[in-house]
Amino acid sequence: MIINIHKMIKFIKIILFVTLIFNISGCGIYKKTDARKVSPNVKDRVDKNIKEGRNFKLLGGDKKKNGVFDFASSNELWRASLKLLEFTPLSNVDYSGGMIITDWFSDEKKENEYTKITVRFLSTEIRADGIKVIIYKKTCDNQNRCKTSKLETALADEIKLAILKEATLIKNNELTKRPDYKSPDFGTK
Repeated sequence: MIINIHKMIKFIKIILFVTLIFNISGCGIYKKTDARKVSPNVKDRVDKNIKEGRNFKLLGGDKKKNGVFDFASSNELWRASLKLLEFTPLSNVDYSGGMIITDWFSDEKKENEYTKITVRFLSTEIRADGIKVIIYKKTCDNQNRCKTSKLETALADEIKLAILKEATLIKNNELTKRPDYKSPDFGTK
């Protein structure tokens, strides 16, 4: 009886596998192509697919955004933050998650005291409530026991203000470079 159950399970697995293969081949995943019309170079094919807006979609994907790509270089807040924090090494930079985290860094004057800055993006717009800056302080003793705390100082607000100012400058600079840009007329004669 046990042998028959194992044979039955094996037979069901084979049937499911064959059914799956037929279903996948009928979905249009594999298309026959003419080798004379398709470049054998992978990079050329990838570039062509990107230009045509084709990409891999899991479970249908988002049909509205087909061919539209968001890049960090188009976000002024992101670029301004990276420019402002370039003095320190970065431990985590995640554009899709909207976060920049610096590595621990220290001032040469303050031994055994380290600082970490976290920038969270809550919006892509240049607004005061679109960005949050958090500063952490780590103090270590001679036995390398460390204590970490969140700093509640005006420095976080100063960094946030500097990022907003830089983002505004970047955006204004890009606007003036556009060919359709017209300088505002303030009624000067």
